[in-house]
Amino acid sequence: MRQEGQRVLATPRAAGLAGVVFALLLAAAIVLMRLGIPEGADAVTPRGFTDSARRQAVRTALALVPFAGISFLWFIGAVRAHVGAGEDKFLATVFLGSGLVFTATMFGAAAAAGAVLSVAHPAGTVPSLSSWDFGRHVAYALMTEYAMRMAAVFVCSLSVIGHRLRILPRPLTILGFLTALTLLFVASNVPWAELVFPAWSLVLSAYILLVNIRDRAAADG
Repeated sequence: MRQEGQRVLATPRAAGLAGVVFALLLAAAIVLMRLGIPEGADAVTPRGFTDSARRQAVRTALALVPFAGISFLWFIGAVRAHVGAGEDKFLATVFLGSGLVFTATMFGAAAAAGAVLSVAHPAGTVPSLSSWDFGRHVAYALMTEYAMRMAAVFVCSLSVIGHRLRILPRPLTILGFLTALTLLFVASNVPWAELVFPAWSLVLSAYILLVNIRDRAAADG
């Protein structure tokens, strides 16, 4: 019986740790990608991309994305195990499906950004404008138009599950709905707005970790 209890208590802590790792890695990748492949006036010409600092920023971001995806998938599995048999099948399907689509789309955006980095041109020269624009727009469209909207569905479904099962406090539920609305309607038009997703993940993970510490202290007492 004690071993079973220890296994149940380990699940929320694992979920929290995975969420923290995911949040930090995704935030770092977004920041580096924004700095390496900018939008707006800086992106009118690809000349700035010949700068070694920008190229290194994109390379670092691309190296972080696979590990962010792995952490996110583990986070999904750990949260579902924590919710257990009480989860609603409809919401659980939406939650799982949106998380998987988000991960796949995030990888697609990273691949598109990698294609920009690998545009065939002699070192130190400017890549062709058509190749630059295509790769840049595909990368940002996948991330802001599609991945972030799947993230919105993920956040919303998890918030509803947490509210119905009363495993999330009301402020965190409200924060989840506000995050989902931001990702759904704002992230595609406002640069850097996609950072609200890793920020929400970090807050949720911190809450899960605190609950786990409190429960372990109560069990040991």
